[in-house]
Amino acid sequence: MRTVIQILLFIAAVALTYFIYQSIQRPIEFGKAKDARYEATVAKLKDIRKAQLAYKDIHGQFTGSWDTLIAFVAHDSVRNVKAIGELTDSMIEAKISEKKAIELGLIIRDTVRESVIDALFGGNYDANSLRYVPVPGEPTEFHLGQTIITTGSGIKVPVFEAKAHNNVILRGLDEQLVINLNDQRRTNDKYPGLRVGSLTETTNNAGNWE
Repeated sequence: MRTVIQILLFIAAVALTYFIYQSIQRPIEFGKAKDARYEATVAKLKDIRKAQLAYKDIHGQFTGSWDTLIAFVAHDSVRNVKAIGELTDSMIEAKISEKKAIELGLIIRDTVRESVIDALFGGNYDANSLRYVPVPGEPTEFHLGQTIITTGSGIKVPVFEAKAHNNVILRGLDEQLVINLNDQRRTNDKYPGLRVGSLTETTNNAGNWE
């Protein structure tokens, strides 16, 4: 009888140790996975911002259409100023301005057209990947939108927003810990996910991770 009790106590001790270990490891493992997914998602949101700013430079406003933005990145071009040479100490001593140096041919400033994908991403980039949240599972698009906000002084400001909810970014991870994280974000009046830009306020196109 005593042996049976000892065995049961041993099993209970092992089970308790396991549950204590799991209670400690659960949030640690969740935190590591969350950080990795957040890092990948932030990188993609920065790419979206880069593409939107280039689009606005040409069209004067942002776009809320993935098809439009992706076609712009994949097929459009931007103007870049190619710089050859710069003012030297001897030019400065001779009181030669940059404008004069360009007139004399000592400095060359040539405007050339370059594909958007080369100018922004170095060419080897899948433009269509911009639309998708970089997480495992079924491909899911970022929410994308644009509008114009009128400030208190009457100035109209074009804005855009791209975002993904934690339920998408962290899908497949510990469900209760995702719920806890979302509740914490809402309690602090913060979006429960990652977002760049805003459709309700002027944020200078900042991300909510910055």
